[in-house]
Amino acid sequence: MPELPEVEVSRLGITPHMLKQTVKQVRVHQAQLRWPVPDDVYQLEGKTITDISRRAKYLMISVDTGSVILHLGMSGNLRVVDNSVPLKKHDHIEIELENGKVLRLNDPRRFGACLWQAAGEIHSSLLKLGPEPLTDDFDADYLYKKSRHKQTAIKQFLMDNSVVVGVGNIYANESLFKAGIHPKRAAGKISKKRYQQLVPIVKQTLADAIEQGGTTLKDFAQTDGKPGYFAQKLLVYGRKGEPCVTCKEPLMEIRQGQRSTVYCKNCQK
Repeated sequence: MPELPEVEVSRLGITPHMLKQTVKQVRVHQAQLRWPVPDDVYQLEGKTITDISRRAKYLMISVDTGSVILHLGMSGNLRVVDNSVPLKKHDHIEIELENGKVLRLNDPRRFGACLWQAAGEIHSSLLKLGPEPLTDDFDADYLYKKSRHKQTAIKQFLMDNSVVVGVGNIYANESLFKAGIHPKRAAGKISKKRYQQLVPIVKQTLADAIEQGGTTLKDFAQTDGKPGYFAQKLLVYGRKGEPCVTCKEPLMEIRQGQRSTVYCKNCQK
């Protein structure tokens, strides 16, 4: 599943081609994605794109009347190509620009979304989201206070979008290993000192992934078609049974919330 770094890399990739361009046409080839695609998305036509932003794992392409909200779901990706390039299978949404380029949302599993947010409003999908992890709003004081009396395991606590957005499974695994925190430890039992260590690690882990182009996942490619390379540097995720990079003991795997958690029983307490 594309996580925050992959979505941010997609935003960075499409922005130079789309920002301040006029939308010529919107084409919806498959309206039944995770939610039905609303007719409001056609409001983009004839409008100039004023901003391309991200909130959590949602991308917003904005004009003066509102924003199309895109979500990549579990297997989606975005490409900006010349409008003469033939459609690929599973190209469900197209936003054609006056400059001859077209943005295509490709989503084989159709768990992604294309929604509309009117100007001055906040879509219901965005209402209950926590702070962005790379902003000053996400700090050790905030996370410590938010965690008090919580019996939730720290890994699931970090992955709760109402606590902080975008710390998905891969980056929660990696951050907790680097911080030496056991993924099953109750969030409310972790000291403020350890949160002061964890928060900068989360920020740096995500920032490194964005800088290096996103993690290479099965269905993810950058907008230029080149895969990311951060997967080569993963310390625990996907490495069950392999030696820990620190102590050389075999890494363990458990399931938390139906997701794989890989950790070192010696290095994480």
